[in-house]
Amino acid sequence: MAPPVGIHDRNNAFADWLTAFRAEALKAGITAKTFDRAMAGVTPDPDVVAADHNQPEFVKPVWVYLDGALSDKRVARGKALLVEHRKLLDRLEKAYGVDRHVVVAIWGLESNFGDFMGSQRVVRSLATLAFEGRRPDFGRTQLIAALKIIQAGDVDPDGLLGSWAGAMGQTQFIPTTYLVHAIDFDGDGRRDIWTSLPDTLASTAHYLDVSGWQPGERWGYEVTMPVGFDYTLADMSVKKSLDAWKKNGIKRADGREFAARDTNAAASLFLPAGYKGPAFLVMNNFRAILSYNASTSYALAVSLLSDRFRGTGAIKGSWPLDERPLTRVEREELQSRLNGKGYELGKPDGIIGFNSRKAIRAYQKAVGMPADGYATSSVLDRLRRN
Repeated sequence: MAPPVGIHDRNNAFADWLTAFRAEALKAGITAKTFDRAMAGVTPDPDVVAADHNQPEFVKPVWVYLDGALSDKRVARGKALLVEHRKLLDRLEKAYGVDRHVVVAIWGLESNFGDFMGSQRVVRSLATLAFEGRRPDFGRTQLIAALKIIQAGDVDPDGLLGSWAGAMGQTQFIPTTYLVHAIDFDGDGRRDIWTSLPDTLASTAHYLDVSGWQPGERWGYEVTMPVGFDYTLADMSVKKSLDAWKKNGIKRADGREFAARDTNAAASLFLPAGYKGPAFLVMNNFRAILSYNASTSYALAVSLLSDRFRGTGAIKGSWPLDERPLTRVEREELQSRLNGKGYELGKPDGIIGFNSRKAIRAYQKAVGMPADGYATSSVLDRLRRN
């Protein structure tokens, strides 16, 4: 059977790209032997292309995400593993000062404690992204880093497995992160985040340590706010001491006082579901987790899961279950309408980042809505009416 039209041309284009990239890789210090061995037989992966270009239409509400992340099964298994690996975790806490519960929580969320690390060849995935992905520069940078990992002898090309986006191992490091932060904690001369648990957990602890982890400090507190609170303060860029937040009327949700050791910590007010949902004051260790993964929902899940391992971490506030999440198309519409009203936030892309939240907050304040910067159907409906 003849191949589909275009396949031959695509393969020729990839071969030409690979020839040019080989020169780039050799210039970056990759040997010809390493390159030819790792890239032998590599072709573009259509599944990676599909995943890279497939933006999900719906965003899962944070409370649904947390239900899965904080499942009773995951909590129970994490507790058991904390006991099973107590001696290793003792050594890690002594070496890096990072809370063992958080390290194990990341392990649980990233790969379900090593069960699901991804089965795709990282070299092929990254070559595909470099050749025809949305971010070719990212693909090239990560592919050269992956080749450096192979060249160092840490893993064979066939053993360099991970996700379609190139995240690897039990705690899903991308190659550049691996090169900087992976640790040979078991002393065998290899940094193995695929099969060595000491290397895996030490690499994660080291990453958090250099990202600003503060030993002994909490990640944050669930809090309540007074009536009439100024929601423009609810932004990760606004940092105040816990004492300063108390003067704004912020209290712990459980009615207790903030721990004395955290009094001077730089805390930000975080509303994961807007003003209608639970509220949290988050501190340096929450930001360290954000360095690991920039999703605030992820950082909250890690933080709460680590608390669940201790028998705490239950959320007292209620989620706005009646608030329908916006589709990607609706988020783009919201951004376009804000642009049209002079709240410039850049090209609409359906991603609610810093500029979008700032624009939403300014609009909410102008029309008398609680200015929490949260993209909701009520905000979009108001934009449509006016």
